[in-house]
Amino acid sequence: MRQTWRWFGPKDLVSIDDVRQAGAEGIVSALHHLPTGSVWTPDEIEARKTVIATMADGSPSTLTWDVVESLPVSEDIKKQTGDWRAHIENYRTSMRNLAAAGIEVICYNFMPVLDWTRTDLAYRLPTGATCMRFDLADFAAFDLHILKRKGAEADFPDDVRAEAAERYGKMDEAQKEALARNVVFGLPGSAESFTLDDVRRHLDEYSGISEDRLRSHLSAFLEEVAPLAQELGLRLCCHPDDPPFPLLGLPRIMSTEADYRWLVDAVDLPANGITLCSGSLGARADNDLPGMMERLGDRVHFLHLRNVRRESEGTPCSFHEAEHLGGGTDMVALIKAALAEEAKRKAAGRADCSIPFRPDHGQDILDDQKRKAQPGYPAIGRLKGLAELRGIAAAVSHAAE
Repeated sequence: MRQTWRWFGPKDLVSIDDVRQAGAEGIVSALHHLPTGSVWTPDEIEARKTVIATMADGSPSTLTWDVVESLPVSEDIKKQTGDWRAHIENYRTSMRNLAAAGIEVICYNFMPVLDWTRTDLAYRLPTGATCMRFDLADFAAFDLHILKRKGAEADFPDDVRAEAAERYGKMDEAQKEALARNVVFGLPGSAESFTLDDVRRHLDEYSGISEDRLRSHLSAFLEEVAPLAQELGLRLCCHPDDPPFPLLGLPRIMSTEADYRWLVDAVDLPANGITLCSGSLGARADNDLPGMMERLGDRVHFLHLRNVRRESEGTPCSFHEAEHLGGGTDMVALIKAALAEEAKRKAAGRADCSIPFRPDHGQDILDDQKRKAQPGYPAIGRLKGLAELRGIAAAVSHAAE
């Protein structure tokens, strides 16, 4: 398992020097400053590779750009509107440029409008650590009373609507604004951000798009990019919905094992694969992460290893980002399954026998709380997670010898 670290570029408050000291071997990054739908040029790609390879004093970092996360899929592609055909051609050009630069793994998602959703970006735990949290009643307060989405009442049970109304009634204007900012935070480091009017406009544009129709749009996208990825020696890996259940009346199509089985069957090529994110998928009690790794492992091209603790029953539910070994996913069993898949690949002579993983998210602890890095991406909290995950991998590998 190759140890990687998500880095948001030169503006990231966690530096390349920090990443090197944390013990990571490779970098997961993206050209967030480029508009979605545009071409990633060879010059831009090489500039990012150079920054990754260099420490602050000019010495080599020994780090390489291993995974792109994300080469974003535009809303036009997801909706098949506007410039979607041009955006697909630009996507294909970017893929060629990345392959020429020696980068083989491209993570993307097909979530409408927002790339992930939380209601609190700094929820305080009893330990004093802070983390990201999704509170269902707070989200309902946003949806029902701040966004005032038409038809939202039907998406929440009576008790959640009542709790949302009570909480909203106690919020001052600053609290309402903070909740709205958190929900529409979008992709950290992205060139894009959303206002409430932007969200309403996007929701209107998705009003006629069902899950089946969105799935057909994903299939059409894959038919254009997966064969090219196969030809270029690239591995595409789709990230799951986060959280893995419908929000804002939008279709969700990457939330369960059945969704991923459909994905790999839709365009049955080895290059068409999965980002198995244990945190996103773990917010559903019916997702068996170790089992998914065992059954879908030959198409898992990238691993996000994190844990969430579900705070309520059923789907949807409230949850918060737990310590990497402290949530509902059996991380030891998941890593054991990943190592078993790697052994199968090595025996089969596959070149991709080492699956890149990163310690996804992390709690803000110690000096993280002063540094104020990207929400969910602290230096020390992720270092702690990486050390724990690395320890599990070493112990499981040792036991197998």
